Amino acid sequence: MGWAVLGGTTVKGRATTIESYLRTVAGIVSELPVDLIDDIVQTIKRAYEEGKQVLLCGNGGSAATATHLAEDLQKGIGSLSSKRFRAMALTDSAPLLTAWANDTDYSRVFAEQVATWASPGDVLVAISGSGNSPNVLRAVETANGIGVTTIGVTGMGGGALAKIAQKSLIVPSDNMQQVEDVHLVLGHLIYTCLYEEISGCA
Repeated sequence: MGWAVLGGTTVKGRATTIESYLRTVAGIVSELPVDLIDDIVQTIKRAYEEGKQVLLCGNGGSAATATHLAEDLQKGIGSLSSKRFRAMALTDSAPLLTAWANDTDYSRVFAEQVATWASPGDVLVAISGSGNSPNVLRAVETANGIGVTTIGVTGMGGGALAKIAQKSLIVPSDNMQQVEDVHLVLGHLIYTCLYEEISGCA
């Protein structure tokens, strides 16, 4: 029996691509460092317990991941008790981002917000697939100078982000789509661990 050709690609060819992609992402996930993920969970949990802020930033797909995790933390965890989770994505105000970019430089759009909002003991989660996004790096540098705990979530060998963040989780892949896939899995894993621990104490 022959394979149909749709849009220049055979059904068999697409099935092979799908299976290969899923196997690859599953393999990457299986290689993630459990101890480091737990350390990140506990760092974010301490911030919640101490009433500190968790700020998040990233570009493109990483911006969407930052927003997604901020929503999960603020609403999902914050609704467990009367104690609110002070989580905020620095990616979410287009007027503010464009004002800083226009009046200073795009590399400052997150750093200026960190300088405004962050205090010692807060946490910054900086997400960058390449690890080399200038605005993410400037945010981490600013946060380090304030006394904020910085967490870098990256891929592609880590880039400069892995060198300057206090805690660095590097997804072992050079494929941006697969790195971003795993970053979202990490966000949901962090949320799940926090939900289980905090709901057990509520």
